[in-house]
Amino acid sequence: MHLQQTKRESRKSGGPQYYFHNLTDSVKTYLRAKGAVRVALVTPYGATKTDYLALSKDRKLDQHLEVVEGKVGHDRIQQVGAPESIGESVRVWYNLLPGDFERIDVEIDIIDDAFYLTPLKYRYADKPRGKEIPRVERPLTFTKSYMSALWTQQLVGVNQANPGIVSWSLNEICRIVQDHRPEAKLAHVQEADLLRASGPLKHLGLSLGGYVGKGYDCLSEFQFLEYPKYSVPVEIKRHSQNFRYQQKKYEKELLSRAVVLCAIDDHEQMPKNIDVIELQALCDYAKHFPAMC
Repeated sequence: MHLQQTKRESRKSGGPQYYFHNLTDSVKTYLRAKGAVRVALVTPYGATKTDYLALSKDRKLDQHLEVVEGKVGHDRIQQVGAPESIGESVRVWYNLLPGDFERIDVEIDIIDDAFYLTPLKYRYADKPRGKEIPRVERPLTFTKSYMSALWTQQLVGVNQANPGIVSWSLNEICRIVQDHRPEAKLAHVQEADLLRASGPLKHLGLSLGGYVGKGYDCLSEFQFLEYPKYSVPVEIKRHSQNFRYQQKKYEKELLSRAVVLCAIDDHEQMPKNIDVIELQALCDYAKHFPAMC
């Protein structure tokens, strides 16, 4: 499947548009049946909510942005309320060079009545060859059993920019997480105590938001490598096995996307789009970053 950019020479009449080509039978059937499907763009950090709509070839938007019957003749992504085209959004999120796209190869998953669109490869209109976009599974997960390449690259980059800060941060996390180990026997320590790690985590690229106590715990921001900031709900749990958000979303309009920040990861199966950051695993990783003398 791919998106083909059109109207490169007529920006004054609406700017670049992107038509779908070679949709899989399942995606095409779903789009034909629904007429319009909201789009979640999968960024280097994972999916994020957008204002884009995938429209069937027999649907259009009227002057009130309502979906009505039409004869456009192409399945496409409509910009609707988004400030930029889907191609420009891909370029910004993946820190690609400026330029007009000829095509963007994509993968589409249908989750909670939305198209989760993952860019795989792109080619500029003035270039003969395309380039693949690196893909990281569970990009924000850092546990004993899985450490994403995005996390490890971020830690190396932070250490190079500010030698010693990663070692200090990870050792501070060690000090915090030891109170949540079974052998500590602190009977009344609460999950909110893990927010003591907010300072060290800020140095590593994760800014925890206010602890709201209901719904999602913290709407937080990640700032990794050269990528833009990424907002996502973060759940604070002593043990990840107590996490139940994945069964239901908080609100109808939210994505099925969250990050669990826990002391100990003991959940056997996490659903797709749920990442886990285990403080014990970050503590164990401290040996890779010797303290500066």
